[in-house]
Amino acid sequence: MSSLLSLQTVTQRTIAAIEEALAGRRRGPTTALLFAGPAVVTSIAYMDPGNFATNIQAGAKYGYTLLWVVLMANLIAMLFQALSAKLGIVTGRNLAEMCREYFPVPIVIAMWIISEIAAMATDLAEFLGGALGLSLLAHMPLLAGMLVTAVVTYGILLFEKHGFRPMELIIGSLVAVIGLCYLVEMFIAPVDWTAASYSALLPHIPDREALIISVGIIGATVMPHALYLHSGLTQQRAPVAGESERRKLLKFSNIEVVLALAAAGLVNMAMVMMASSAFHNGHSDVAEIESAYHTLTPLLGFAAAAVFLVSLIASGISSSVVGTMAGQMIMQGFVQFRIPLWARRVVTMVPAFVVVALGVNATNALVVSQVILSIALPVPMIALVIFTRRPDIMGPYVNTRLIGAMAIVGTVIVLLLNVVLLTQIFGVGVSGTSAG
Repeated sequence: MSSLLSLQTVTQRTIAAIEEALAGRRRGPTTALLFAGPAVVTSIAYMDPGNFATNIQAGAKYGYTLLWVVLMANLIAMLFQALSAKLGIVTGRNLAEMCREYFPVPIVIAMWIISEIAAMATDLAEFLGGALGLSLLAHMPLLAGMLVTAVVTYGILLFEKHGFRPMELIIGSLVAVIGLCYLVEMFIAPVDWTAASYSALLPHIPDREALIISVGIIGATVMPHALYLHSGLTQQRAPVAGESERRKLLKFSNIEVVLALAAAGLVNMAMVMMASSAFHNGHSDVAEIESAYHTLTPLLGFAAAAVFLVSLIASGISSSVVGTMAGQMIMQGFVQFRIPLWARRVVTMVPAFVVVALGVNATNALVVSQVILSIALPVPMIALVIFTRRPDIMGPYVNTRLIGAMAIVGTVIVLLLNVVLLTQIFGVGVSGTSAG
């Protein structure tokens, strides 16, 4: 009982300290840590198992060539997560609630259905990834790994009722584990830093398969559910008294977004570089998480393979927790309906169990799920652009012309890539790409 009360006290103390900081009565280098949380939680969406699948394929087959796609996707994600956080702070409502209030009912229903499909695709990637990591590391059947992942994620989700801070600390710890794992991998893998830097800045799509992987990278990086969730995590986290405190809160929020997503972007680039240095020369056919693990052991040693799996497990568990939180927020925001946590967890797990029962290749399922996410992504992006450019909604916090233009360009890039992807899927040739 005392431990549960202490968990609630952590959140209460954080809120009190935030109020002191916003009022100017608390200063110091640790003050910014009080505002760290929402972007850290949503950043896990940018390091989920779907990223592992697409980044391994990108690095193994194309070396460092597609690093620029990872960088571009991360910059777009950074901008839109900042807009999502701003929407929650300024309006006190999350993106799904704003859509329900301002859009016609048919559009709201369509957006909800698309968002639910995206949430299920998200959970498929996250849940499968965590189970796959456990299965390989502990040498257990995949179904057993799925059951363990389900129990652990549900256990973590129970902490949500004790306030926002315990959940932020748990997810933040798992994010730190993933980051540390890839820092270790960079010391183990022989990276060609000159080639990596060159490829990160020079856009190039070698063939059609590279295009599909690129769209998958974007689908795995800029996540629809993260755009909904971030606005919800900021909407009532820190009470503000007046516009000066709101501006200060927005400043801290933007700093957190930049730092958290920069770290996530570096992890994604590290994934591609590790796959490139380990597999591209001699093992370019490595396209699955399982084969990546088994190939890493003789190439770089057991330590590299074990670290890879630990990061995958941490990624799968934490992102599955965050995905369930986002799914609840999406449903409640769009249709004002909430189902019990265990029911939400069961429903979103069903596709993963179906995939395994049908014998579908797990990594291929992960990549397909990321393409689905990329196709669903323009929905919340367009909504964010619409809301954050309206003075009647945002007041003095409306997007500047530069931010508005950047948001529109980011949305157009995603839309165009989706059009190209669909034309490729349906066999229509596109100038600039060759059949892979």
